[in-house]
Amino acid sequence: MTVAIKNKQPVVVPAAALRRAGFKRGQELEMKASGGVITILPKLPNTDDEYTPHERRTIDARLDKADADITAGRVHGPFSTHKEFIASLHKEAKKLSRKKTKRSA
Repeated sequence: MTVAIKNKQPVVVPAAALRRAGFKRGQELEMKASGGVITILPKLPNTDDEYTPHERRTIDARLDKADADITAGRVHGPFSTHKEFIASLHKEAKKLSRKKTKRSA
């Protein structure tokens, strides 16, 4: 497709080209220009305000801890039935009750 640039007129991207690129009506687009090339991209939502830096650090730390647990094999399941899940809970409870020690008076 070819489009002519005219004085004081905006460049119009043909609807067929937008459809082929997968853009939808009403979608916000972002234009980038560099070295004689204009790139049109879908505008991504701004996630900067989603979490504060402190919240993001906390979330990342918890995700790192969860990954370490998975890597070390400290996970249970998946379970096919609720009975398997209950049996696993009882097994883990027995392990905890065995670990109790006598307290000195």
